[in-house]
Amino acid sequence: MFGGLGKMLVFLGFFIVLIGLLLMMGDKIPFVGRLPGDIIIRKEKFTFYFPLATCILISFILTLLFTLFRR
Repeated sequence: MFGGLGKMLVFLGFFIVLIGLLLMMGDKIPFVGRLPGDIIIRKEKFTFYFPLATCILISFILTLLFTLFRR
């Protein structure tokens, strides 16, 4: 009865650890956050940053991974 819940919790834990590792190493990955399609608006006391190209790239990679794991 709880086998499915256990598998889901293990997967969720693995996913959280993976996200934590990526956040820790985020500064060491040279292209993340600095792609040509990322929007940066700088004014005197205001900075707006929207990583549009980075979001699209991460979405594409996650879509490929989830498609591979589904099969």
